[in-house]
Amino acid sequence: MLPFISGEVNLQLLKNKFLFSVFVWFIILVLLSLGFWQIYRLNWKLDLINQIENSLKNDPVELTQTNKKNYLRIKTSGQIDFDNQIYLYHLNEKGKPGFEVVNPILIENENFLINRGWIPFDKKDLPEINQINQNEILGTLMLQSKSSMFKPQNEIKKNYWFTLDRDDIYNQTGRKFSNYIIYLNGNYKIPKPRVITAKISNNHKKYAITWFSMAISILLIYLYFRKKNY
Repeated sequence: MLPFISGEVNLQLLKNKFLFSVFVWFIILVLLSLGFWQIYRLNWKLDLINQIENSLKNDPVELTQTNKKNYLRIKTSGQIDFDNQIYLYHLNEKGKPGFEVVNPILIENENFLINRGWIPFDKKDLPEINQINQNEILGTLMLQSKSSMFKPQNEIKKNYWFTLDRDDIYNQTGRKFSNYIIYLNGNYKIPKPRVITAKISNNHKKYAITWFSMAISILLIYLYFRKKNY
């Protein structure tokens, strides 16, 4: 009985070692895949930044005479709807809370939203924030990004918005709008237009190094214990 039992134990140990090796190599392959994915994302992000930088260097083009694209600098004129002005909660570049002032604007029978810039809370509803030349509008087109699901619901009756939810905007205005938002450019003091740059988050290189380092570390540890115990 003992030799038979000993043989079973050895077989089980070999099986456990094999399964452990499969598990380790699976983890290493997953980590390597994540690393290569981050390299792909890094190259994509660098290309995107280059496109944005080139676009922001170009002279503004007439909005109604060109194909719309992200980060396109435009010039236009239109009819701004001040009655449905939206106050969107936002922090300025110094981290101070306030509002971004967003308005519907009609440009040759097409509805857009124009983000005119940031104001402190105490400037809400003051006439001085609505001084703008509607016949000479310079801006940058940007596709509206998806809002975080963790942001509070808009308080429409108080005109205190946290997201530019399209359903809420439709209920407020009865209109549908382009997916592109016009971010006003210019030397306006109030609201103060947002500065549009190509400085976007790009941590993919750091992430790639992290994943590759973890894969190499696990491989070295595995080879050490394999040499010691096999």
